[in-house]
Amino acid sequence: RGTKDNREYRTLNIEVEQRNESEEPSYLVRGYASTFEPYVLFEDEDGTQYKEVIEPTAFDEADLTDVVFRVDHEGTVYARSSAGTLKVGFDEHGLFDEADLSMTARARELFEEIKAGNYPKQSFAFTVKEDSYDKKTHTRTITKIAKVFDVSPVSFPANPTTELDIATRDYFNGVIEMEKAERLESEKRERAKELLKLKIKIMESEK
Repeated sequence: RGTKDNREYRTLNIEVEQRNESEEPSYLVRGYASTFEPYVLFEDEDGTQYKEVIEPTAFDEADLTDVVFRVDHEGTVYARSSAGTLKVGFDEHGLFDEADLSMTARARELFEEIKAGNYPKQSFAFTVKEDSYDKKTHTRTITKIAKVFDVSPVSFPANPTTELDIATRDYFNGVIEMEKAERLESEKRERAKELLKLKIKIMESEK
């Protein structure tokens, strides 16, 4: 998927509010836009796992003023935080969202599609303001989110081990290239040391 304004995407769970058969549907859809637990984004060809964690304080200064709820990050808007039909907030688990899909016929149809299991996951779009990277653990820590754009039920959830959005892939491609360059430089220095030791040994044996 192409990105706009360096937007990144993560896929997470989505659920509908369960009620008894005799009750009217609430048309509420809930999910987590972010959890604060480390997760593996993908595994490199050499088996190295690259992880990511979002700090619990990362959303403190994030722009959440106009987040929309739509399908596959494009097209029709079914709920919106500025309209009061989409709630976005925090709890101990992460950043959650709750969409009220009762207001329009089209939104109610989407609720039924989600309830039927046609959209088993949701993805959210955001931009990063500040982050850091730990080379030892291969972990990216996102410390500040700039803005959350939307939360979207997705028809084909991305497999994080094989498919990443462009902004995320570019970030980790840069990290992998840097680590490989450092590894090659380290190996080069070690070879030079070994060669020097060999030369000294030969010179000493010739005395």
